[in-house]
Amino acid sequence: MSSPEEPLVFLGAVVLPDRVIEDAAVVCVGGVIAVVGPRPAVEIPVNARVVAAPAGGYVGPGYVDIHVHGGAGADYMDGTAEAVVTANRAHAGHGTTTIFPTTTTGSRLQIEAMLDACQAVQGRWQAADGARIAGVHFYGPYFAEEKVGCHLRSGRRDPDPREYMAHFERGIIRVATCAAELPGAEAFYREATRRGCFVTCGHSDASWSEMAVAFRAGMRHVDHFWCAMSSVPSIRARLGTPSQGSMEQFVLMHEEMSTEVIADGCHLAPELLDFAYVMKGARRLCIVTDANRALDMPPGRYRFGPSSDGEWFESDGRVGFQPGAGLASSVVGMDTMVRTMKEKTRAGIVDAVRMGSLTAADRVGLAAEIGSLEVGKRADVLVLDAVLRVKRVFIGGTEFTR
Repeated sequence: MSSPEEPLVFLGAVVLPDRVIEDAAVVCVGGVIAVVGPRPAVEIPVNARVVAAPAGGYVGPGYVDIHVHGGAGADYMDGTAEAVVTANRAHAGHGTTTIFPTTTTGSRLQIEAMLDACQAVQGRWQAADGARIAGVHFYGPYFAEEKVGCHLRSGRRDPDPREYMAHFERGIIRVATCAAELPGAEAFYREATRRGCFVTCGHSDASWSEMAVAFRAGMRHVDHFWCAMSSVPSIRARLGTPSQGSMEQFVLMHEEMSTEVIADGCHLAPELLDFAYVMKGARRLCIVTDANRALDMPPGRYRFGPSSDGEWFESDGRVGFQPGAGLASSVVGMDTMVRTMKEKTRAGIVDAVRMGSLTAADRVGLAAEIGSLEVGKRADVLVLDAVLRVKRVFIGGTEFTR
């Protein structure tokens, strides 16, 4: 395992936020990026360790996943440090170097155990533990009852200030989700915004007017576009005529709103991935895995959420699903998602990589530290082959090995 104190130089086609430098060098010193530029113009330290991309390959930034539930047989809601590290290691193997473990629905005690475990791992982190926890995504339990998806229905509830204030006091929550139409949602959004969270609406059947109230309270993002979210027909069924705008129209109309796609090739067809990219652009569209514990596991039956009582789902090795009831999040990593966006949309490599890294970092307020290969940022670096398969992963200048 390399040391972050050892000068480290990456050679190859370097993927930057706005272009690819075909023959370039990235020099890292002390776990921080010191120089990025065309190879002939960069002075290579004599004592540096040199890592070259394979022929036709790339050097890119570590991926940032703001919506992810688990992997390698573990779910963050299992509530143990072992489960957290297991999932983080699995995702690091797929190129994710910064991660936001994400809650599901569940009891207050289950959510508290998850937060305890994430804080414990965050406090003692080393590169061998896999992706670095930048914060927790407080996602469940404040979902609309008819939009719980594969989450445990009995674990959903309306926002409770006594509950979420105690969670916010921990200081680890960086992303906060609530369905906009729920009683108390506006107060939740305002408090989460005051705490500096990136505030989102998800698992919701919210109308345009309810989204507008949420927007004024600080909400700026919608989780997994077209999945467990309102539509014009669903709003008409709920509120009658005249037909009203839904989450989709609100996101597309408002430039400040961002959203995310699960680009596993199973949740959304290529035309929807391309539509989302064209409509929102790479600065307002994040790629997320939404991956569950079946990532890197054989096809079979698994629990979504806590191992004790989470909802059962099945994995066929390509996607999670509940027979007869729809999909149940993804079972692949960020590397697959980025490749899908590059291959199935007009995004190209620069924007595909950006949507898996810098866009999320920017939305959660960490773009000055992570998300791109720029001087002064943390040396979270991926070595990719010509088709963007992850060959080597460096977190803070230290190589991660499975």
